[in-house]
Amino acid sequence: MVTKHGKTHLFRYRQIAAVLARHGLVFLLEAFGLTRYVPFHRVIFKKIGRPATLSPPEHLRLAFEELGPTFIKFGQILSTRPDLVPPAYLVEIAKLQDQVPSVSSDKIQKVLEKEFGKPLNQVFATFDNKPLAAASIGQVHAATLPDGTKVVVKVRRPEIVSQIEEDLEIIQKMALSATRHWQSASQYDLTGIVGEFARTLRQELDYIKEAHNVELFTANFAGNPTIHIPQVYWKTTTSQVITLQRIEGIKINDLSALDKAGVNRKALAARAAKNFLKMIFEDGFYHADIHPGNFFVEPGGRIGLVDFGMVGRVDKKTRHQLVGLILAVVQQDTDSLVDTFLELGVARQPIKREVLKRDLSQFISRYYDAPLGELNLGNLIEEVMVIIRLHHLQLPSDLALLLKTLVMSEGLGTQLDPTFKLTYFLQPYVKKMIQERMAVSYWLPQLGQAGLNAAQVGLDLPVQVHRLLEDLEHGNLEVGVQSQTYQPFLNRLERLVNRLVLGIVVAAFINGLAILLAFYHPLDWLEWGNFFFTIGIIVTTCIGIYLSWVILWSGRHR
Repeated sequence: MVTKHGKTHLFRYRQIAAVLARHGLVFLLEAFGLTRYVPFHRVIFKKIGRPATLSPPEHLRLAFEELGPTFIKFGQILSTRPDLVPPAYLVEIAKLQDQVPSVSSDKIQKVLEKEFGKPLNQVFATFDNKPLAAASIGQVHAATLPDGTKVVVKVRRPEIVSQIEEDLEIIQKMALSATRHWQSASQYDLTGIVGEFARTLRQELDYIKEAHNVELFTANFAGNPTIHIPQVYWKTTTSQVITLQRIEGIKINDLSALDKAGVNRKALAARAAKNFLKMIFEDGFYHADIHPGNFFVEPGGRIGLVDFGMVGRVDKKTRHQLVGLILAVVQQDTDSLVDTFLELGVARQPIKREVLKRDLSQFISRYYDAPLGELNLGNLIEEVMVIIRLHHLQLPSDLALLLKTLVMSEGLGTQLDPTFKLTYFLQPYVKKMIQERMAVSYWLPQLGQAGLNAAQVGLDLPVQVHRLLEDLEHGNLEVGVQSQTYQPFLNRLERLVNRLVLGIVVAAFINGLAILLAFYHPLDWLEWGNFFFTIGIIVTTCIGIYLSWVILWSGRHR
């Protein structure tokens, strides 16, 4: 439990455990194996700091915010996973605020001068010490280059990397513990989710990667007059600092300012939707942080886009599968819907296909005879997620992020235009993909690959059968059986054995103390005997009370 800096994680473990306990999240303490860091947590923290006016989801959000940047980011990632998180918690953690007190200007100046190797006034003509925004990983300052160009400078917070690395290591260990002891977590690849989160967060820490994201968007929208991607200034960009052209305009959700400026909000919503769908269905590379603060409407109606730390990628196969899901709903084709579902890799364990088909059939019957352009995509995805959670299915992380971004995009469009339907702008891509599927050029590569695979199987089959028969003949064939059903029983058996051992130790201690008092009387025994006897009684009484309380508590909560 020692970091590369030589510090132990003990303090941070205790801090995490104390915050969870104070918010009454005892089930998380037990699932993550943190109870030992908060002695008597059920008694001390059961009601303290947990106002009755707050719900458990609200307590979870507040706990994440209190625990700092890594947990805030983790909560934000979880808010993109409606397949894993119940709706009440999903709504609440979506409110997580990535706003923290700003770092002092002296510290920011030291970071910049260290990165550039020269005084700040030799790098920028002006630099505003008051930040435009302060987030958990970095903060943004307005500045001007020596030639007068207006820019924004995003600076990574000092010491943030070591703090995040420590938290990531702890969260990964907590995920392993939860997989072993929490039945709900064992049904999903929790360690895989945490691993994906760690990779995403480490990429967000590197501003060089963000700068490359900006340049890729610039290339994809070259010659497009409806969207403005800021320029990267590489001379003042490092892994810890990124300098971008300053985007100025009206925030896209400031409706009164848009109306005052004479902006046609309906046309603006259509323009934003077309650009966003282009990212997904033409470029396969999209902005995955679609919240109003990242969009500015410039004079003339051009949309300025900022903050490129969180992006998503989607391959051609996934795009076709997504469109296939929508078509299956419109065409009332339950079998195609089930097949596409399973092709997406949502099943991590055996499922009952007929039961899944029945639930999906009831779902699509509600959209009978509904035109594609009139579907509410957000409601559609929300209903699908209910079925996914019911059958303990799990979306691939890239698809979960895409669906969340689609829902956010539709919500943004609805803010601008109450009649907005994202599916209306999706229709051209659906028609195009249908035409692609009907073309010979779409099937020929797949048929060719299928033929090669069949030929390879035919060549490998005799060899594989021969190896199998050899293993069977020599007794080397082994069959592994794993059942999640046994795990809760084994966990309970382990707790019972631990209590039994503790009871035996207490009894042996009392018995040994009694024998000692009866037969052993050294010099000065009268002076020291009462003292040792009192200490022994106190220790055994405390252990006995604790053991009795644990047994009674487990009986009430069984």
